[in-house]
Amino acid sequence: MAFEDLLEAPVVQKYLHELVGPKGMPVAVSPPDGEVTDEELAERLDLELNDVRRALFILYENDLATYRRVRDEDSGWLTYLWTFDYDNIPENLHEEMDRLLDALEDRREYELENEFYLCEVCSIRFEFGEAMDLGFECPECGSPVEAMENTDLVDAMEERIGNLRSDLGVKA
Repeated sequence: MAFEDLLEAPVVQKYLHELVGPKGMPVAVSPPDGEVTDEELAERLDLELNDVRRALFILYENDLATYRRVRDEDSGWLTYLWTFDYDNIPENLHEEMDRLLDALEDRREYELENEFYLCEVCSIRFEFGEAMDLGFECPECGSPVEAMENTDLVDAMEERIGNLRSDLGVKA
């Protein structure tokens, strides 16, 4: 996949948005060729310098940007020259999907191993032991809490788990 196509992919757009947020998206989706300073990026993109620096640091933390420091011999000031490297995006996405799969499997087990009660007025859910301690009464409004069926939720999780396993090439 060409670099430009990679940046246009919806899943990559969402991933970058989750990382840097809306203020950092202009930085993430328009990486320049070669090295650039944070000040140059802020000016080029008409962004606040702090927003650019925040986005660059997040990209750095996720192995999507690197920098090198250069000291000005006259002033002694350090200049950071940033380079973008998005080769790690597919691997990072794969790791995110692995974490999501683990979290969904854990949550499914939790849903299967517990019995839940719901206050239909407040939409607060309680585990059986908690509901019993409360006398099967909502502590917020005093309404009775009723046994809650979570089959639809478990089914949706199982479908998502199956899709993730398929996408990752993981057997059940």
